[in-house]
Amino acid sequence: MNIFRHRHRTLVGLPVLALLIVAAGCSSSDDSGSAAVPSPGAKVTGLCRNLDEALPDKVDGLSREDPEPRSTLTAGWGGSAIILRCGVEQPPKMVDPKVAKGTDPDAVAGGVNGVDWLMEKRDDGSYRFTCANRSAYVEVSVVKGRDSSGALIDLAGAVKKAIPEGIAD
Repeated sequence: MNIFRHRHRTLVGLPVLALLIVAAGCSSSDDSGSAAVPSPGAKVTGLCRNLDEALPDKVDGLSREDPEPRSTLTAGWGGSAIILRCGVEQPPKMVDPKVAKGTDPDAVAGGVNGVDWLMEKRDDGSYRFTCANRSAYVEVSVVKGRDSSGALIDLAGAVKKAIPEGIAD
């Protein structure tokens, strides 16, 4: 009977060990970000490549650390603190009349340094900003607890340079 008990402990111990290894690999000490890569058409992809070349090395004091998988359509600063995705779909809130009237508490339209943004507060407390009135939609996500104004100020110049004013396809 002792043999079976010993094997049972070993079998239980292996899944626990595997779980600890996985948990260590996903711990908060690993701040590398990840982002779904958009799949826009050729025209928008070209604009997004131009944006990638114009993006600053630092945003809101954080160094550029692009998310996985690597793409010219995504960029990041401070691991997952600030993630940019270019060529995303138009967010539904952008055409919501409540937002235009200012009566949606979780979505507000506004501008920063010549770039118009739709700000959406997410359920987890983070914020998503999507540029408006440009030929491609650029989305910037900022983690909960981080002031987003510095990020938008630092990114405005690159967006203005690479993404012309107009209506995105």
